[in-house]
Amino acid sequence: MLKLRRALAWFMDFALIASAATLLAILTFHRVTALVTDVPELATRGGLDLVTSRGDVIGASEHLGLSVWGTVVLDVEEAFGALVVVTFLYQWACLTWPGRTLGKGVLGLRVTPRLSRHALRRAAVTTAADVAVYALACVLLIEGRFGLSLLVWAVAVVLFLVNALTVVFPGRRSLADRLAGTSVVGAFQRAEPSPMGSVPGVPRAG
Repeated sequence: MLKLRRALAWFMDFALIASAATLLAILTFHRVTALVTDVPELATRGGLDLVTSRGDVIGASEHLGLSVWGTVVLDVEEAFGALVVVTFLYQWACLTWPGRTLGKGVLGLRVTPRLSRHALRRAAVTTAADVAVYALACVLLIEGRFGLSLLVWAVAVVLFLVNALTVVFPGRRSLADRLAGTSVVGAFQRAEPSPMGSVPGVPRAG
């Protein structure tokens, strides 16, 4: 029962992160659209490039295109960076103060122990597994580093599965719990982690 509740809590939290990603994607789309449709600014850029090109029209056009593309890439990278920061702050704030994320609170779960160092490590691992490594792969892709992007993408998939899918197996704890020394228990269940990170008297759950 605990495994099912934890899985549902994870889905709820991930849905919140997906919603934040959607909002950032919409904002970035509007920023890129505003840039591309800003004819006066593009004309100014192109005119200055043409004046200083000494007749190299093709070179001036290429420089303008690279300038616009660089701005678009920067907008997209900023969106990915913002998503990583938002995810980390959500996890860290929830684990530091109430001791549970919104999903865990709804499903009657909490993370123990509620210590700042545990919250920090758990938030960092969860953010890396759910968002950060994927974001890095996408940034590498738009930067044109295709081979490295595929490698990082493969690492992201493995990390995501190791951290997320362990919750459905009996006696397993997630990667975030193992690295942070935490456990997920019922909201009214008292438990303290042993030196090895397990919780005495509580069946291990993902």
